[in-house]
Amino acid sequence: MKILLVEDDFDVAQNVCDFFEADGHAVEWAPDGPIGLESATRGGHDVIVLDIALPRLSGLELCRRLRDLGFAAVPILMLTARSDLPDKLAAFRYGADDYVVKPFELEELGGRLEALVRRAGGAVRDACLRVADLEFDTATHKVRRAGRLLPLTATGRKILEALMRNSHRVVSRREIEHLVWGDDPPQTDSLKIHVHTLREAVDKPFGVRLIHTVRGAGYRLCIDEDAS
Repeated sequence: MKILLVEDDFDVAQNVCDFFEADGHAVEWAPDGPIGLESATRGGHDVIVLDIALPRLSGLELCRRLRDLGFAAVPILMLTARSDLPDKLAAFRYGADDYVVKPFELEELGGRLEALVRRAGGAVRDACLRVADLEFDTATHKVRRAGRLLPLTATGRKILEALMRNSHRVVSRREIEHLVWGDDPPQTDSLKIHVHTLREAVDKPFGVRLIHTVRGAGYRLCIDEDAS
């Protein structure tokens, strides 16, 4: 398994990482909510483990944002000291798949994560986003259009993935900026520049435009000319 652990308690994080890595699994650790969001949206994880009381962005809000961004196939387990029923129900409402209360046994956590990944059927690892003739393999980060491999920057891939996962709607500029730069977006209009570069790779060499600007709202990736 490739596990993303978002946990601000260093001792807990170290114990979890040591346990799973000793068993041959890969663990990526993020110490707060925004870093966890950035790591999660890069993709490639089989399962995500979230603490609820995270600095700067709570685990509940992080879970909700991931689901809103289209990360529906990735199982999410809440790992928290909050044991009251309302807290558990809130976690499930925000999109969590399972809930483990601290203190916990590492063996039980391992069993629950394996069950979540098994039920997901490997969909995370094999996920390939498709819109028209554009394909994005989230495991390898390779992007192709009409079979042609596209040379994209890391930032371009982040923007494109957000647009492809939400091709059913307009994605606001603020949403994309937060996804790419977190809570500290650049003062200059960097997003406009990155979108222009992305269009040069995704649209310019082909006959049909996919990336559309929706004035006053944001961007949408779709095959329809009427993107609004």
